[in-house]
Amino acid sequence: MELFEAIHTRMSIGKVKPDPVPRELIERMLEAGAQAPNHHKVQPWRFIVLTGAARERLGEVMAQALLRRQPQAPPEVVAAERAKPLRAPVIIAVGVDRPSGPKVVEIENICAAAAATENMLLAAHALGLAAQWRTGAAAEAPEVKALLGLAPDQALISFVYVGWCLVEPQGYTRPPASERTTWLEE
Repeated sequence: MELFEAIHTRMSIGKVKPDPVPRELIERMLEAGAQAPNHHKVQPWRFIVLTGAARERLGEVMAQALLRRQPQAPPEVVAAERAKPLRAPVIIAVGVDRPSGPKVVEIENICAAAAATENMLLAAHALGLAAQWRTGAAAEAPEVKALLGLAPDQALISFVYVGWCLVEPQGYTRPPASERTTWLEE
């Protein structure tokens, strides 16, 4: 797929088939993510791939985190939280390393991990996969971070849900860049 075509046609698709995605395709997405720009060549992203029963474990931890935040949450809300990771056969969680040196800035690490996430979304699109970037309160939960092997102070910036498209994508027209651009000249 040509680069500009991929950029202009990529969209978030949350409805996917439960069918497995070959590991080789996920590895290609991860390699695309690892090509993202980053200051000081620190590669601050951490990719955690969840498939199979690992998604169920994540769902259970997400449900427990919800109950910690909202002890009176209705059972159907807790069940919905528990089911979230089962929406796709693959989830790639993206964590961010804390700054590792005096010149490394946290926001630059976060931006690099976000660029890595976008690279993975574009790669998924080019590979014929559907993908969606999600976060939510679970991304802040210490118990979710612990399950994923992240420290409590590490940012968890995305859950990328990946699978084979179940629905015909409904494209939409994004506003032109000119609506959000200011030129300062001379």
